[in-house]
Amino acid sequence: MNKLVISLALALATLPLFAATSIKATVNGMVCAFCAQGIEKRISNMPATKAVFVDLKKKTVAIEAKEGQTLDGDAITAEITDAGYAVVKLETVQKSIEEIKAEVKARK
Repeated sequence: MNKLVISLALALATLPLFAATSIKATVNGMVCAFCAQGIEKRISNMPATKAVFVDLKKKTVAIEAKEGQTLDGDAITAEITDAGYAVVKLETVQKSIEEIKAEVKARK
């Protein structure tokens, strides 16, 4: 029994180590689906990008890194700015794109 409890505790303690790393960017200037699609396409072409999710209502772009890769916030900001939009805020979160989508869906 004690071995089971210890094993479970160790498994839960290491869980955050395996969480996906994503960057959420708040972007001004996105007003339509075409805007969102353009940003999504540009960010998807970046080498470290695994997945992209754009929430047009919240003006948020979430980018998940490929396993073993690190997202470059400056490069993401430059890509979005080059597309004609303004990045207001960047934050790193330990969530996958699927988790971020689920949160957005739950708020609706």
